[in-house]
This record gives sequence, C-alpha cells and structure tokens, in this order.
Amino acid sequence: MSGMLASVNSLEEALLVRQAGVDIIDLKQPKYGALGALDLQTVQEIVRAVNRQIPVSATIGDLPMQPEPVFNAVQTMAATGVDYVKIGFFPEGDSVATLEKLAVLTERGRALIAVLFADAQPDLAILPLLKNAGFKGVMLDTMNKKAGSLTQLMASAELKSFVSLARRCDLLCGLAGSLRQNDIALLLPLNPDYLGFRGALCRQHERVGRLDVAAIDAIKQAMN
Repeated sequence: MSGMLASVNSLEEALLVRQAGVDIIDLKQPKYGALGALDLQTVQEIVRAVNRQIPVSATIGDLPMQPEPVFNAVQTMAATGVDYVKIGFFPEGDSVATLEKLAVLTERGRALIAVLFADAQPDLAILPLLKNAGFKGVMLDTMNKKAGSLTQLMASAELKSFVSLARRCDLLCGLAGSLRQNDIALLLPLNPDYLGFRGALCRQHERVGRLDVAAIDAIKQAMN
C-alpha cells in the first residue's frame, strides 16, 4: 500500500501533518525552488519534535550536480538527524562523479534518496547506478511547478516502467510533482511506496502558501 508524503516548511506544519496521520514528513522550502532547502535550525527543531514517531526526509536545495558541494550539503543535512536526505539530480553537472562521492556517505549508513525530474527527460539507466552507490530510494518529481503535474508530463506506461525498475533495483520509490487529488486514482495502481504532496495540501493549491487541514484530510481520504 502506498504511503502519503507531505512536504512542510515549518515546525507548525510538521506537527499538523503528523496529527493528520501522514506516513512521512518531508522538509523543504518551496519558495527557494523545486527542492529548496529548509534552514538547519528548523530542521533540527522538527526532528526533535517528531522524535522518530514517523520518518522525516529533507532536501539539500537546488544544487548543480557537482561532487563537492553536493557531498558537503548532504553531510550537513544528514547531521541534523533526519531519516532520509533527498538530492535533486538536475540535468547540468556530473551525476556519475557525484554518485561516486556520495557512496562514501552511504557506506557510513546515511540514507539517501535521489530525485529525478520528469520535465528534464530523466535517463532511468541511472537507477542501477543509484543502487550500486548505496542509495535507499528514488523519486520522480517536477522542476517547473507551472508546467503541469507528473501525470501530465509522463505517460502512465513510463511511470509504470519507473516504478518497476525501482523495484528491481530494490529502491524505495516515490512519485511527486504538483500532484492533485485526481492524480491519486491514476498513480495508486502503480504501487509506488509513496505519493508526495505540497500544493494540493495548501489553501488554493498554492505550494508556497499555508497548509490547510481540510485539504490534507481530503488527500488522506483519497489515499485510503
């Protein structure tokens, strides 16, 4: 059964979605980009408040795929105590060299999640490389939040192939990217581990806005 991932940008929001019974709390700052990073102090506050009751993930920001800056950002974020660190694999840069560098951290027990972008024509051949580098999982998301949802950017057959390959590589698998309530019925049959939401949980579906209890409940009910 697929779980619900909710992205939050404050302690208040984290406590709200925990109360709503989401399956994983994802920390990011939407106003800073597709995977904008939340400040470290807030991340630490949320980690302490959640107290391992449910998993917490956090993004490192929209960084270019260069080994040193990505490695340093991952190492810093992992030190906050989050369960998973999410890394956006943006088109520019050297993904292979970055993966080789990050393997040092996975060998130390850090749980890393790669985020690929549907609107950047991702090469799924990277999934076996993620497995070899010790990554725990992979997500599909979108960079341009105004370009449409994941289901508008990728055909169902493509999404099914992604989930199937992630399974074969023994990677946790998540689908996100401007998802709305009507996307849930299309994606649940693919059996991803998680569906990720932000805008659909906010007032007027504005991803940089405040979370709305009624919207969270509506998504949670649709997931069930």
